[in-house]
Amino acid sequence: MNELQFLWTSRERPPLGSKRWFVVWAKRALHFRSLMIITLRRRRMRARGMQIGALSVLDSPKLEGAGANFSVGERCFIAHSAEIVALEKVSIGSRVVINDRVTILTGSHHVGDPAWRQFRKPVRIEDYAWIAVGATILPGVTIGYGAVVGAGAVVTKDVPALAVATGNPATVRLDVRPRDLDYDPVIFLAPYEAWVGRSKGALVTSADAFPSGDKAPVGHENSTS
Repeated sequence: MNELQFLWTSRERPPLGSKRWFVVWAKRALHFRSLMIITLRRRRMRARGMQIGALSVLDSPKLEGAGANFSVGERCFIAHSAEIVALEKVSIGSRVVINDRVTILTGSHHVGDPAWRQFRKPVRIEDYAWIAVGATILPGVTIGYGAVVGAGAVVTKDVPALAVATGNPATVRLDVRPRDLDYDPVIFLAPYEAWVGRSKGALVTSADAFPSGDKAPVGHENSTS
């Protein structure tokens, strides 16, 4: 079942002809173009070899590197002005938010090398992480389950699960977030909310429509501590 079928089967169903029925279908018509743009962009990225999970919204971020180096789980949001340089693997889990002007780098140069040779290291961002506006993630970093990288932070080392990293260079506060994270960062975006409704959205899970035999997404079971 694809994403559009999922939204259809999970749609809000107000009584036919009621005021709510007219409101719901007006919203669906209003946001139909945006929904198609999101869907087609996701398909184009998959055609380039990228692994893009169900219902994830990639708002035209700048992506450099081989498509096979980039993977993102289900129900993520990546803002349009984010820049991801995937010279090595960039693995993003599910329900991750990456805000505007975030930069994720997988390559740089050895400053102490007379030949200024380049090195490459993968970046891993686990489920429920939030990378705030203007943050920079440097090569080789893992952002743990539920961790937060504050606005403008420059992250040079791993951030443990549920921690918050702020500053340049980033410093870490441990165990700030709750362990039982359970939210969906994309279902209330207008093109989706028009279908599932506000009251229902939090209860809809991708498992309802996307049973998968694929490898488990990047998540808590492999979080960095």
